[in-house]
Amino acid sequence: MSGEDSNRPLKVITIVNQKGGVGKTTTAINLSATLADLGKKVLLVDFDAQGNTSTGLGVLARDRSLTSYDVLVDGVALSDAMVKTAISGLFVVAANTDLSSADIILANREHKITNLKRVIEGDMALFGRFDYIFIDCPPSLNLLTVNALVASDSALVPLQPEFFALEGLSQLLLTIRDIRESANKDLKVEGVVLTMYDKRNNLSGQVEEDARDNLGRLVFKTVIPRNVKLSEAPSFSKPILSYAPRSSGNKAYQSLATEFLKRQEV
Repeated sequence: MSGEDSNRPLKVITIVNQKGGVGKTTTAINLSATLADLGKKVLLVDFDAQGNTSTGLGVLARDRSLTSYDVLVDGVALSDAMVKTAISGLFVVAANTDLSSADIILANREHKITNLKRVIEGDMALFGRFDYIFIDCPPSLNLLTVNALVASDSALVPLQPEFFALEGLSQLLLTIRDIRESANKDLKVEGVVLTMYDKRNNLSGQVEEDARDNLGRLVFKTVIPRNVKLSEAPSFSKPILSYAPRSSGNKAYQSLATEFLKRQEV
């Protein structure tokens, strides 16, 4: 996606998995923060009514006067709703519980799956200012998630290595294919990143092997380990690079960000 007035391309990426608790929000926060720390300009959109991404980046409730609900339902510009974070180059559009009713409201609208796409394409202030927009989706394939995928260039899928992981991934990939065929022909799979990986667990290794056999280079080489510091960081409203820079969790997200950027060069 690119703007007419800018030489800087803008890439929109949805971070998605219909299953909760797989490290989706952790990846949204820490990949965005790490890319910003590496000099990229990043806007992170919180599309989950729980607002964990917003809280994890220190956006207080009083600072959420305009949220992703206002963007999606009322067409407020992302550039008007975004707020700064403590990480230079990283902005966030926060969410709150208002977003829980957006699905019902959108269901009755004519352009119910293209609202976000129209908002982004019409917000020229984004083009030339940001390199990436990441959208952290709710753990379901509802209209919010569909709006995000329709508006995106690609989808990034965090995958926890557990028994039914690949079955759920297959369902998600079918949804992405359907959206590609019906509403966004250019939608691609950015990649699959294994999260909450425990090398002591034989199942983690088996799921990784199966994923790499079936999906090949779509699976990032970097794996995100199960790490106490990663779990603690959100309660201090900090990304892992600020909370525990020497942790294995931070090293993993540094590696993922580097690998992600190399993929953009291909």
